[in-house]
Amino acid sequence: MLLPGLGAVATTFIAGVLLSRRGLARPVGSLTQMGTLRLGSRADDPTPSIREALPLTTLDDLAFGGWDIFPENALEVARDAGVLEPHHLDAVAEELARIEPMKGAFYPRYVRRLNGTHVKEAESKADMVAQIREDIRRFLREHGAERAVAIWCGSTEVFLAPSAVHQSIEAFEAGLAKNDPSISSSQIYAWACLKERVPFANGAPNLTIDFPAAWQLAREMRVPIAGKDFKTGQTLMKTILAPGLKARSLGLRGWFSTNILGNRDGEVLDDPDSFKTKEVSKLGVLEDILQPERYPDLYGDLYHKVRIEFYPPHGDAKEGWDNIDLFGWLGYRMQIKVNFLCRDSILAAPLVLDLALLLDLAARAGLHGNQEWLSFYFKSPMTGEGLQAEHDLFVQSMELQNTLRQMVGAEPIVHP
Repeated sequence: MLLPGLGAVATTFIAGVLLSRRGLARPVGSLTQMGTLRLGSRADDPTPSIREALPLTTLDDLAFGGWDIFPENALEVARDAGVLEPHHLDAVAEELARIEPMKGAFYPRYVRRLNGTHVKEAESKADMVAQIREDIRRFLREHGAERAVAIWCGSTEVFLAPSAVHQSIEAFEAGLAKNDPSISSSQIYAWACLKERVPFANGAPNLTIDFPAAWQLAREMRVPIAGKDFKTGQTLMKTILAPGLKARSLGLRGWFSTNILGNRDGEVLDDPDSFKTKEVSKLGVLEDILQPERYPDLYGDLYHKVRIEFYPPHGDAKEGWDNIDLFGWLGYRMQIKVNFLCRDSILAAPLVLDLALLLDLAARAGLHGNQEWLSFYFKSPMTGEGLQAEHDLFVQSMELQNTLRQMVGAEPIVHP
């Protein structure tokens, strides 16, 4: 397990796996560990656990490493983040303390609110890729690992649109050599991983692997990729509520969302350019689910606004406020208010685990390129070229489970 960004999400994930190994806690929220998979008809009801049905890597077979722009070890980071209670951290303190981050590839222009003190030096971005590749090879040697999977758990970068350098492998390689400013830090990690045939998932809304050159390289190296932006708090609620409202043909006039959080992610998103990257990811969800062009009377005039406020006292305890203005029979107005008092890293940690195990499984099954069946886990799912993303959580869940069924030779289920 290679984690670019050894912060609150990554350390919460690692500590949770270590605790689960010892039977000291349960990996709640992880579909691969807690979920079941129905095989066959309801009359037969063969429903094993996903762990029983599929040859997933076990928690005991995971080794952890990562990169960060700050030198603190995983225990120090976890204690500073304040996500987990002391009794949980104390139980796995020795193992966490041994996980020290490798120096990060960091260019401040892409995350302006952070000043890294534990960073690599390189003459070019091509050299930076080479250093990351060597880190991967060394990690595998030192841990005696057969395979690796990388999950981006780092910060949201400033908004970048795909440019000429992103259109082909050749253009991107040339851009690395020339230090092209359109190539961000996260893209360097992703490129290095793909070159080393390490499956890669992007947990942030960054451009990281969402461009033609990365898709081409993933296919050429036969590596599965997935992204982008972990679907955790407020957007998770939208992908649950919006499909239900649409299924009942209830109209929407407005959906106002405010997020309050005080962790490092909140600090980074206080920068307008980083917020724009997150805003684009969050805003696309409702329009794709509701399809206003098909249902203009119900959703044609929807006003959707998203705000993120940095509020240090909240720490990792993210709070999502939603005001939903809807209308029903004869146009009569109604409202829904949602106040989701969630924990950002607690919701993200099981996604990291699932994505790692499922990408590893995909690689062993010979799947490569964009794994759209993993859209279930992302706010802004990557799709095939020219296709519209599917955001309905229940449709995504069916696609995920049917892919797993196909892997064990079972028939897909196209109804509940």
